[in-house]
Amino acid sequence: MASSSPETKITDDHLVLELTVRDLDSSALDGPSSAPESSSSDEIIPLLNQNQRPRINIFSASYTRRKPREQVIKVTETEISPVTQFTSWVWNGSRYSGLLCMALSSTLYLIMELVSDTFSVQPIPLFETAFMRCTIILLLSYLWLKRIGQPVFGPVHARKLLVSRALVGYLSLFSFIFSIQMLPLSQAIVLSFLNPVMASVAARVILHEKLKITDIGGLACSFFGVLFIFGPTLTVQVGSAVKNENLKGNHHIYAFLLGLFSSITGGITYCLIKAAAKASEQPVITVFSFGLVACPAAAICMFSLESFVLPAFETLISMIALGLLAFCAEVLLARGLQLEKISKAANILYIEVVLSQLWGLSTGKAESSGLFSRIVGCLLILISVSYTVYMGPAKDTE
Repeated sequence: MASSSPETKITDDHLVLELTVRDLDSSALDGPSSAPESSSSDEIIPLLNQNQRPRINIFSASYTRRKPREQVIKVTETEISPVTQFTSWVWNGSRYSGLLCMALSSTLYLIMELVSDTFSVQPIPLFETAFMRCTIILLLSYLWLKRIGQPVFGPVHARKLLVSRALVGYLSLFSFIFSIQMLPLSQAIVLSFLNPVMASVAARVILHEKLKITDIGGLACSFFGVLFIFGPTLTVQVGSAVKNENLKGNHHIYAFLLGLFSSITGGITYCLIKAAAKASEQPVITVFSFGLVACPAAAICMFSLESFVLPAFETLISMIALGLLAFCAEVLLARGLQLEKISKAANILYIEVVLSQLWGLSTGKAESSGLFSRIVGCLLILISVSYTVYMGPAKDTE
């Protein structure tokens, strides 16, 4: 039996330490067979006997079940839709992004024309239509800028350009609305397609862009294509419109000069859009600035110069759809001008004429008279635009 006796004891005011030495009897050293029964109580007794222990094999062993990540599931990236991929590629994913944005903008303008002709249920005054579109453009551009965290009025150093873009842009719109009411439709369309030519000339003067011979030749080829397309119709409309009192004498000259003034200011607007978009690094700000000025100005002209017409439900839906398309077209136009040289980007806008003629031929709405001249005009525009795309984007001078 083990005996214990204190060996050393150290006392302190706060600490007492006592060492005890335990001696084993000789009987404890003889082995477990000669140990007395009292020593067996000090041994560790297993909880289960040998015959009570469970047999464990690989089939009965329990494994810890790992939780999947989340329960540690690895979250895979959300699949990006093809529409999002295409939009990102057009916006900034290709060296042809500027030309692609201009082509899509022209396509959207054509879709607006088709929607307006197809769903024109109720005649709406032009300034009321302009007010509705400018309001939608203003709201959507404001929401866009707020969502991406951009200041809605743009950086301070770009505000003069933004104000100039808004004022000149609405001046061009205002004069175009008056000219389209006083001039034959084909003549107003031809004057409106002088915008790319005027924009290239203004870019040479204002932005000091280099205007190469190939650029001049491409623009001239495209504009001659427009003349071939609308030439026969233009002659007929002008000849029949001379009988109209509004187009006699000086009235026709004033209307023509007003349309030409709209084209000149439209070309200057393209230059201001490009300069403001590059200065603010955000093309949507140029769209918002235009809506901020054009919306109240169009409202004043709507109530002072025209009689307000309450649109029906179907007409209201078509006006909202046209406003959405106009916003997308304006944003793509601003983005294309921001990325590309103006003379190249503006030449792509003539693709709208070709698409319009192809749509008329495919649906049977095109007149049979002057078919050859329209085909020649479409070929001239396609050759010019194809050459612009083939030459590729150019590095514009700052």
